[in-house]
Amino acid sequence: MNSLKDKLKENFGFSSFKNLQEPIIKNLLEGNNSFVIMPTGGGKSLCYQLPAIILDGTAIVISPLIALMKNQVDLIRSNNINPSVAHVLNSTLNKEQIEKVKQDVSEGKTKLLFVAPETLSKNDTTDFLKKVSISFLAIDEAHCISEWGHDFRPEYRKIRDVIDSIDTKIRVIALTATATPKVQDDIIKNLKISDSKLFKSSFNRPNLYYEVRPKNDETEVDLIKFIKSNQGESGIIYCLSRKNVEDLSQLLNMNGVKSLPYHAGLDKNIREENQDRFLKDDCDVIVATIAFGMGIDKPDVRYVIHHNVPKSIEGYYQETGRAGRDGGKGHCLMYYSYQDVEKLEKLLSKKKSSERNIGIMLLREVSNFAESSISRRKYLLSYFGEKYDSTVYKDQDMDDNSRYPKDRINAKDQLILLLKNHFLDNKKVFTKDVIKKLPLSEEDRIDERFWKTLLTYSIVEGLIDKDINDLGSVKISETGKDYMTNPIDFYISRDNDFSKSTKKKQELAKASLVDIELMKKLIILRKDIAIKKSLPPYAILQEFSLEDMTYKYPTTLGEFKNINGVGEGKVVKFGNQFIKLIKAYIEENDIIKSDEIILRTSGSKSSKKLALIQNVDKKIPLDEISESRGVEFNVLLSELESIVFSGTKLDIDYYVDDILDEDQQEELHEYFLESESEDISVAIKEFDGEYDEEELKIYRIKFLNDVSN
Repeated sequence: MNSLKDKLKENFGFSSFKNLQEPIIKNLLEGNNSFVIMPTGGGKSLCYQLPAIILDGTAIVISPLIALMKNQVDLIRSNNINPSVAHVLNSTLNKEQIEKVKQDVSEGKTKLLFVAPETLSKNDTTDFLKKVSISFLAIDEAHCISEWGHDFRPEYRKIRDVIDSIDTKIRVIALTATATPKVQDDIIKNLKISDSKLFKSSFNRPNLYYEVRPKNDETEVDLIKFIKSNQGESGIIYCLSRKNVEDLSQLLNMNGVKSLPYHAGLDKNIREENQDRFLKDDCDVIVATIAFGMGIDKPDVRYVIHHNVPKSIEGYYQETGRAGRDGGKGHCLMYYSYQDVEKLEKLLSKKKSSERNIGIMLLREVSNFAESSISRRKYLLSYFGEKYDSTVYKDQDMDDNSRYPKDRINAKDQLILLLKNHFLDNKKVFTKDVIKKLPLSEEDRIDERFWKTLLTYSIVEGLIDKDINDLGSVKISETGKDYMTNPIDFYISRDNDFSKSTKKKQELAKASLVDIELMKKLIILRKDIAIKKSLPPYAILQEFSLEDMTYKYPTTLGEFKNINGVGEGKVVKFGNQFIKLIKAYIEENDIIKSDEIILRTSGSKSSKKLALIQNVDKKIPLDEISESRGVEFNVLLSELESIVFSGTKLDIDYYVDDILDEDQQEELHEYFLESESEDISVAIKEFDGEYDEEELKIYRIKFLNDVSN
């Protein structure tokens, strides 16, 4: 008889098993139940594929996603001369195809039958399965069983009842890549496989680097820089909504990154084509909702980016696990903002209370992970109930918190206070109550972030354990009891603070980039042009446009067009004069232009701008345009102002004539012609309430259109 390794080589072409594959397969072949926890990329699918081919009968594989089933069936068929060796049975098949599948299974040609949980529970399916020889039942993505998991599917909860209705003696193998101790316990109880052998691989992926960056107005530029620094390498970007996927994929393509979208709203053929193109390296980046990548075997994904905050640590871990499956480097980058978390919490408010509470708890863990200063790898391993071994892993280069450590504080006294007040009598405490019930002075109580950080460190370092039977509560561990007997120094670092506004930082960064000497020259040139044209300087170009030139140094008309507030009209009228000055300045001062990304945005704003211009051309009153667009009148005026400032013609005489008489218009024309300030508040002060802000803004739009466009 051939050995197991011979069977592996014969059917899959591999010479050796990975991780725990061999003992898992042997346990199943011996007729025992198995529970497998193996991180993404560990080779879970082989654990049921090889036994299915070896054993008599058909193995039923329950899988949550059609794309996942298709991918696995294609892979199995490619390694086997029998085209009927694997089939799917799901809602995509027509009546004729279903009959063909059932015939192949009945005739013993099919070794693996992939079934969606919804299909499994149908009477037609159970009646059919009662008549065929079943080798075993595999439940892939078994975390979907648990209400405490990140991807609960009610249909998964009914699987045990369906198994019992077919044959109570069917052996079961349940497999998942992500399961906290609480979820593991729930899966075993629900499937009634307490006699199963547990096979648990380490959750540590030493080749992955974890990083969290703040999400702000500069994120798109930062994202493109990151991708371009990984030129020619494959990456996945995860977004939460279909619209995010479409918009971001379009933006990447416009900025020289070959990208394709993937989400459930795309036509099935387009979705499959985009997936195949990514697998064949016909594009660098796939931008997708979380469904993408489930079971997709692309080993050389070099980075996984979360453009939005993930809904859970389990989801985050599973998705990041698609990087570096070949053992090569993988960079896992999350853009984090609490605004994203709040949006997800609002969506959860529509769910029933039990689901909402679990969802919020999972989200809080994501926030905690992002904001914590603890090693990201340590945090992840602790979350999944695994002890971090500092003697095995290199601390300094596994995540951003380890690579760039913060100042440490000795929190020994505060930790003793925390443990003594809550855990002396071995009782459990809800985490939300820990800080509330501490005997603290008002001053100490204000610093809640410190106590939250201390609690997180205590959990990750194993002094306090989460209670798996009562989610949200914690209790002291044996290590914690030992610490209270023999306390030693306990160092922590303050959490990352993503709550601060990034705008000030951006303004400071911009200010430091402004070339003051060039700015002086640009102001002089603008004034010279203004004098020649008998116009105020701001009618030529606004100050923020000049500032933009001082750190982008445009030397071609194309680059000049990318300057903030410059449209086609300004390019034609003034482009060459400003470019000539900037070129000469660069040469005189030996300046090397920065290769900073200049973000090219999609046409969505352009189409809105065009629609607005068309409405004005049709002489639709501005208040009606404001109402139909669903924007405040002041916002509309700002949009019209930016169109005119950029050099585009916009005739609003029809509206101005309705609100201002000839004398008023003449008075305002004289004022704006002589004024050197573009600040509307100066005009309000000058006229001392004679005109309101809206009237002044409206006339200034007309003035700029008449004199500078």
